[in-house]
Amino acid sequence: MGKHRKLGRPSDQRVAMLRNMTTSLLQSGRIQTTDTRAKELRKLADKMISLGKRGDLHARRQALAFIYDKGVVAKLFDEVAPKYADRNGGYTRILKLGPRRGDGAEMVIIELV
Repeated sequence: MGKHRKLGRPSDQRVAMLRNMTTSLLQSGRIQTTDTRAKELRKLADKMISLGKRGDLHARRQALAFIYDKGVVAKLFDEVAPKYADRNGGYTRILKLGPRRGDGAEMVIIELV
């Protein structure tokens, strides 16, 4: 992953959380989360959509190794990726919502463009 934010978690929990969030984002199209998590998620979601655009067996297996739900991978390759065939990157949009009531963390909605 190169340079990344630690998000206050051990690496195994952090990777699991980001895999879950990527799966949820591709499944529903938009999720609500904190600003820093969204910025970290954006990198991974774009990477998965790029794999979907490649569309070959190796790309599908790489996506299956990262995304938990086989149905989401099928959706990624059959529905999501073809929408971005003519777009080079920037598949997600981050909309700011303001601070969270409990701890003041900046909340955002991240969605597929």
